[in-house]
Amino acid sequence: MRVLSHETFGDPAAVLRPTEAEAPTPGAGEALVRLILSPIHNHDVLTVKGVYGFKPELPAGSGTEALGVVEAPGEGVTGLAVGQRVVIGGRFGAWAELFTAPAAGLIPVPDAIADEAAAQLISMPFSALSLLDSLGLEAGDWLVIDGANGAVGRLVTQFARARGVNALGVVRREAGVAELAAQGIETVVSTDDPQWRERARQITGGAPIKAAVDQVGGDIAGELVKLLAQGGTLVVFGAMAGYAMPIPSSDVIFKELTVRGFWGSKVSAAMEPTQKAALMGEIFQRVAAGQVTLPTAGVFSFDELPAALELQATPGRTGKVLLRP
Repeated sequence: MRVLSHETFGDPAAVLRPTEAEAPTPGAGEALVRLILSPIHNHDVLTVKGVYGFKPELPAGSGTEALGVVEAPGEGVTGLAVGQRVVIGGRFGAWAELFTAPAAGLIPVPDAIADEAAAQLISMPFSALSLLDSLGLEAGDWLVIDGANGAVGRLVTQFARARGVNALGVVRREAGVAELAAQGIETVVSTDDPQWRERARQITGGAPIKAAVDQVGGDIAGELVKLLAQGGTLVVFGAMAGYAMPIPSSDVIFKELTVRGFWGSKVSAAMEPTQKAALMGEIFQRVAAGQVTLPTAGVFSFDELPAALELQATPGRTGKVLLRP
C-alpha cells in the first residue's frame, strides 16, 4: 500500500512523499480501514514541520482525520461491518491507503452525509463545538471570534447560531466579510475598516460581549480584550499571526477578565464519554440538517500533494482541502 511519510521535519511540500509500506493487520479490538478522503489541517502541516505540540519519531506518517470503509474487523470487534463508512479523528498516520484504528474510535456515518462533508466531521467541528460549549454561553449572549473566515471561525459561528448564541466575527480583509456573507454569516467586521470598532458596536447593539476567541495572536488579541465586557473571558485557540499577544493589563485588571488556552486534543482526551457522545450527536444532527455546512475547496490524490498544500496555504480559501489515495 502507499502512505504519505517523511524522514525529516520541514516544509511538507519538500519532505512529505508517497512511499510503499506493508499493509497493517488489525489487532484485537481494532479494525482495518481503507481510506476514502482525509482533510489537511493546519496542525497536520505544523506536525510535519516539527513545530506542533506533538512531535512524532522519524520516519513518520502524517494526517490525523479520515473517512474510510471498514476492510476487516479485528478479533473481538462487534458492531462494525465490512464496507461500512466510518470516520475517525486523532488517528495519526491517517494518510495511508490502509490503516488500523481502535474500533471504539470509529464512528459510523449516516447515509444523509456525503463523503466530502463526512471526511471533515470530527476534528474541526468537534473542536469548534467543544470550544463553544466550554464558554458556558446562553441563548442571546454575544461572543467575538477573530479569524472568522477560517474553518473553526465559520463552525463556531454556525454552531453558536444554531444554539441561539450571537457571534461577532472579525476578519483582516474586507473581502472576508463578503465571503462569509455568501455563507449566510453577516455579523462580521473587517479590521481593514478604520471604523470597525464602531461597526462592531452597531452589530451588537452595545450588548455585553461575554467571551472572545483568539485564533490569530499578535495585536488583535488586545483588541478583542477591549471588546470584552466585565468578567469576560479570552480563550486563546491559535496563533496564526504570531505567538506574542500584547494585552492591556488595565483591561484584565479592572474588567476582572479571565485568559485561558484551549487545545482540542487535550480537551477531547479528558472529556467524559457521555459528553463527547452528546456533542458528536449534535454535530451529526446539525450537519445533516444543513444548519452547519462543511465546504470543500478541492480534492487531490497523494501524487498531487504539492498542489493540495499550495491551495491549503492560499489566503481566502473557502473549505477544506481533501486528500484521496
